[in-house]
Amino acid sequence: MFRDIAIEDMMAVREKGEMVLIDVRSPSEFNHSTIPGSLNIPLFNDEERAEIGTLYKQVSPEAAQDRGLEIVSAKLPDFIKAFKQLNREITVFCWRGGMRSKTSATVLDLMNVKVNRLQGGVRAYRKWVVDKMERMDLSKKAFILNGNTGTGKTLILRKLQKEGYPVIDLEQMANHRGSIFGQIGLNPHNQKTFDSLLVERLEQLQDSSYVLFEGESKRIGKAVLPQALYDMKEKGTQIFIELPMEERVQQILDDYSPWEYKSECMEAFRKIKSRIHTPIATQIEECLHSEEFSLAVRLLLEYYYDPRYKFTADQYPESQKVMLHVQHVDEAVEQIKKLIGQSVKSGHKMASI
Repeated sequence: MFRDIAIEDMMAVREKGEMVLIDVRSPSEFNHSTIPGSLNIPLFNDEERAEIGTLYKQVSPEAAQDRGLEIVSAKLPDFIKAFKQLNREITVFCWRGGMRSKTSATVLDLMNVKVNRLQGGVRAYRKWVVDKMERMDLSKKAFILNGNTGTGKTLILRKLQKEGYPVIDLEQMANHRGSIFGQIGLNPHNQKTFDSLLVERLEQLQDSSYVLFEGESKRIGKAVLPQALYDMKEKGTQIFIELPMEERVQQILDDYSPWEYKSECMEAFRKIKSRIHTPIATQIEECLHSEEFSLAVRLLLEYYYDPRYKFTADQYPESQKVMLHVQHVDEAVEQIKKLIGQSVKSGHKMASI
């Protein structure tokens, strides 16, 4: 018989990489919000779920169950085969630990596929996330990465994270780059997904004495930072990176690939066009049309992003800021590692370089 498993037990086992979570809800439900890292093996697709729901409301629960059984019976071989290909402990879940996960677990158990069912499903997981959010320990020392647009802040953080540094990658959690052009080529996450990824990362970093993250605004795409994390950012040591303009332009071109998203870039530009001096705005638009992307990026940096960023940087006192003048991203990574090492070791404020 399959085993019901509580959220806390599931999280503990999954942290060790020994469990795969399977969301058996429809694809649209899965895409809207799920437990991060889960796979989707739906018992019903979106059309089937809608049909069964209509029968339940307009005819009877029995009619819905009969139709559900008919649909499931036809797809059982492929459904079971998908689970048998997994080689880790399996836990299935639906919205609230109801019929879909129970049916899936029962059928799999009958076919000798060892499986757990998550108690309470996604709803219980969401409650776990909210509870954790309310009790997050955000009293750690924070190093906040700042710099003009194009200084490679996200790339720097990801390089540091690969080396084991306690990075909170807020843009990855939001699946958005944090600017008017930030969603180009991406599908931004909603608030529930962002919260889930943030809480799980903070859980992983609970034993770290400090964290690093980018100096984002309160909103990143569709997601809003928790006030406690925003306050942590404001109190943290502000590391400002200064990179040559040529490097910044290249970083943006590498990151955004505007030649692949020409219409999206133009649409985003038109949202800010009125905020740029008219002759410059006209020149930027012409560059986008003629695919002179390097010049378009340079003009956007000089006449739109840099002046706005200077205002933000000036809000912090000099005693809270560290300036890093570097030639490229890899140099910035090494300088930040050195600064953090000195600060964590001595407990003293870092000096500007």
